[in-house]
Amino acid sequence: MAIRRVRGIVLRLVRRRSAAIAVGLALAAPSAWVEFSGRFDSPWQQGLALIVGATGLAILWTGLTGASPDWIDDGRQG
Repeated sequence: MAIRRVRGIVLRLVRRRSAAIAVGLALAAPSAWVEFSGRFDSPWQQGLALIVGATGLAILWTGLTGASPDWIDDGRQG
């Protein structure tokens, strides 16, 4: 049940472009700092930073380019 709620929140978030850009930057900036600062040597911290950073960049990219449609209807029948 919790995964479905998180999925719904993320889907609603990417529909709001300005909010998606803000959240994407808020996730990507600290994770980039963790990755590039060299202060965190623990593997789990670097792994978590990669996951959070990738999620942030994906949300940021969706905010910049807009959400793509689920399908493209080309008008052909049958």
